[in-house]
Amino acid sequence: MRFRRHILAVLAACAFGGAALAPAQAQEDLIFRKSTVWKMMTPDDKLAVYGVDDPVVEGVACHYTVPEKGGVSGMFGVAEEVSDVSLSCRQIGPIKFKEKFSQGDVVFRERRSLIWKKMQIVRGCDVKRNVLIYMVYTDKLIDGSPQNSTSSVPIMPWGGMGEVAKCAEWVR
Repeated sequence: MRFRRHILAVLAACAFGGAALAPAQAQEDLIFRKSTVWKMMTPDDKLAVYGVDDPVVEGVACHYTVPEKGGVSGMFGVAEEVSDVSLSCRQIGPIKFKEKFSQGDVVFRERRSLIWKKMQIVRGCDVKRNVLIYMVYTDKLIDGSPQNSTSSVPIMPWGGMGEVAKCAEWVR
């Protein structure tokens, strides 16, 4: 089902010049899916959990859960997905910054409808507390959604390493 959505997104990018459909910066990994609504002849509605590694900050992983519509529209990859997304990010190793970043830079982007809606995970730095902040939200060309989720990753020493990276030194 996700394969069909990606194919349709590529076709839409070709049809509309591709500017609005920039490729995601990070790659997602499906962890598992759980059916929430059974459908007899078409795919079930599901909740899906995905993992994403921050492409700029080594040592941080995020997991997000999104609903995926089944039915006929879901089967053909044309369903507009709802805006409900949850997010959890954690330090999973020593924090190493690969490059400078701006507040609100996109970590991951995914289409939630054929053309109009997308989900984004963005990153920021709470300079005062030395904490990385990740926010997930969906937006729509005409009408956005206030639904969002935020996760904080305090930068901590890892495995006896004394020096802790300061996110303030890496913000543009």
